[in-house]
Amino acid sequence: MHGLGNDFVLFDARIRPVTLTHRQARAIADRRTGIGCDQVIVIENSANGADARMRIFNADGGEAESCGNAARCVARLVMDEHATRKVCIDTEGGPLLCTDTNGLVTIDMGTPKFEWRDIPLRENVNTESFRVTVVGVSLPALEAASAVSIGNPHCVLFVEDDARTPVQSLGPAIERHSLFPDRTNVEFVHVLDGNRLRMRVWERGTGMTPACGTGACAAMVAAQRRGLCGTKAEVELDGGSLVIEWQGGDSHIFMTGPTALVYRGEVDLEALS
Repeated sequence: MHGLGNDFVLFDARIRPVTLTHRQARAIADRRTGIGCDQVIVIENSANGADARMRIFNADGGEAESCGNAARCVARLVMDEHATRKVCIDTEGGPLLCTDTNGLVTIDMGTPKFEWRDIPLRENVNTESFRVTVVGVSLPALEAASAVSIGNPHCVLFVEDDARTPVQSLGPAIERHSLFPDRTNVEFVHVLDGNRLRMRVWERGTGMTPACGTGACAAMVAAQRRGLCGTKAEVELDGGSLVIEWQGGDSHIFMTGPTALVYRGEVDLEALS
């Protein structure tokens, strides 16, 4: 499945257990010798009363706490399964309430976290605007980065031209920057107007992807904190657009976007790994 080109291999482990090692997840995600995807998702039964639980493996085999586009895909499957318009998906980053919105999926992403320890960062900085030093790189956006947790860590940079920003070199440098003990996702955001943001993303453990749901949420929240957008904004990504709503403060973030089922099949995990 995919959400705006951010693609996933999903395994349903609710009836028959599926145990994946990090090495197997990495092999599955390989676009040359595996199936190929940005993340591998395992759908499990929830022990917390949710309709399902999902585990998220990045392309490098490491596990992530949250993934908005994948959550929409899982929610779409479960809603269609049970002929319902509302489900709750449990994740490591917390439960996500998902609803059908005229064929799209809206997710309550919870409240953003701005405390430096919660993101986490290695030191106490003003997460609305702080300096990130990258050796050999001089970019105004690095002088005023923002950090936020949407169940996973994000570093948001506001750039003048996202197309000319060296995402492929700057992304991995910031992902593994010493400021971020758990590494971080990196968003490069160009504010088009008060209702539209243009974003490119470097995902932690995966690299450049056409879209990132939690990244779009982080971009909108960081922009609103600085007064660069209102309480509802369209975030334009390489793969398409997401609509993000946030009233500020302790209010919840709502993300709305599409999903697509590409195909169903089987794979011999032992042979693949």
